[in-house]
Amino acid sequence: MKSMKSILREIFNRLYKEFGPRNWWPADSPFEVIIGAILTQNTSWNNVEKAIDNLKREALLNPEGIRRISKIKLARLIKPSGYYRIKADRIKAFINFLFEEYNGSLDKMKLENLEILRKKLLMVNGIGPETADSIILYALGKPIFVVDAYTKRILSRHNIIPVSASYNEIQEIFMTHLTYDEKLFNEYHALLVHLGKNFCRKAPKCDVCPIKDLRYKEG
Repeated sequence: MKSMKSILREIFNRLYKEFGPRNWWPADSPFEVIIGAILTQNTSWNNVEKAIDNLKREALLNPEGIRRISKIKLARLIKPSGYYRIKADRIKAFINFLFEEYNGSLDKMKLENLEILRKKLLMVNGIGPETADSIILYALGKPIFVVDAYTKRILSRHNIIPVSASYNEIQEIFMTHLTYDEKLFNEYHALLVHLGKNFCRKAPKCDVCPIKDLRYKEG
């Protein structure tokens, strides 16, 4: 039976060979990544892009711009992303956090210790583990593995985790058995998302899946 480390590496190698680099997260700035991470909650990326474009047209995609406008105007601009009033509250909560803790500077935020920063982010209204880790990895370039529904589905179907596994339990598998490498974590998560969207769906396309034969243990 393959070790956990070897099967995780083989999954990565096969997916990378099949799909190539995913160049994720698509954004023009770290701040755009952060806003996108909040907006993408419970919606498709296409809807997020429409909301991002609205903010760009108004030249508001920066901390001071978001801080300056009213919550009502922000909600109107991000309406394409759905749950726009809730998300406006969450974006404003993050902006308040950014200015209170780091004087509005992402550069200062990036200097914060990873574990301390994660704990602080998780205390911000509307920022859960996946959003916090997306901000840390994709916007700030710190090595932490992002777990999402695709990750859980893929790993459970390949007997790597039980269906009941928690976010932290799944994350620990990657953080324990892979090298702490921001670029590796970035690419790996993006490849799993691509696999989940196109192959490992609720109605899976197992016959054409590039990792169809890989199992950690027999179920």
